[in-house]
Amino acid sequence: QVQLVESGGGVVQPGGSLRLSCAASGGSVSIYAWAWYRQAPGTERELVATITSGGATDYADPVKGRFTISGDNAKNTVYLQMDSLKPEDTAVYYCNTPLQSSWFPWGQGTQVTVSP
Repeated sequence: QVQLVESGGGVVQPGGSLRLSCAASGGSVSIYAWAWYRQAPGTERELVATITSGGATDYADPVKGRFTISGDNAKNTVYLQMDSLKPEDTAVYYCNTPLQSSWFPWGQGTQVTVSP
């Protein structure tokens, strides 16, 4: 069973950057499509970015042009580079597969707070 551990969150000022990591154990990231999700207090979890096993990427409109999803098969890790951060990006960020039918157990997530 694949286990996911997210890291890299923190507190940044608007306009700042963070790189989130999602380390996968128990399976190879190279054979799956991956996604980053986020959940702000009082809201539902939303899909932020996806990457296919072939490297094709897609982004939700609010983050398009600011976030970049990538994968490192050698490190079995998926990344989310977040630039030009805004207060509305504040949320707990999670990684998993893009399809609910193939979700692995959720990790603990990593908190991102964007505040002056």
